[in-house]
Amino acid sequence: MLNSSFWRYPIIETAGYFSVVVLCLVVSMALFEVVTKYKNWEEIKKGNVAVALATGGKILGICNIFRYSIARHSTLSEMIGWGLFGFTLLIVAYFLFEFMTPRFNVDQEIANDNRSVGFISFTISVGLSFVIGASIA
Repeated sequence: MLNSSFWRYPIIETAGYFSVVVLCLVVSMALFEVVTKYKNWEEIKKGNVAVALATGGKILGICNIFRYSIARHSTLSEMIGWGLFGFTLLIVAYFLFEFMTPRFNVDQEIANDNRSVGFISFTISVGLSFVIGASIA
C-alpha cells in the first residue's frame, strides 16, 4: 500500500500534474471545437494558417493558465478547479472578441484563412492568459 509521501516525490508530482493538465487540455480543446464554427484540426490539416494560429493561441493560453494554477495551489483539486475557471474566462474572452468586432465575423474570417484575424486571436488568448493566470488565487 502506498502512503501519501509517495506523491511528494518531485518526479511523481510532476508526472501527476502533467497527466492532469494534458487531460484538461484535451477537454478544453474539445470544448473550443464545439464553440467555434469551423473544425480546428480539419482546417489545420488543410494548411489553414489562421486556424493554426488561433488554435495555437488557445493551447498556449490554456497551458499558461494551468502553469499559474500549479504554481499557486497546493492541492490537485484546487489546481484543476482554478485552471478550469481560468479556461472558462478564456472562453468568455473569445466571445467578447467576436462581440467587439461587429463589422466582421471572427470565426468566418479565421475559417477563410485571414491570418491577421488568426494572429489577433492568438495574441488575445495568450495575452489574457497572463492576466487570468496572475489573478487566480
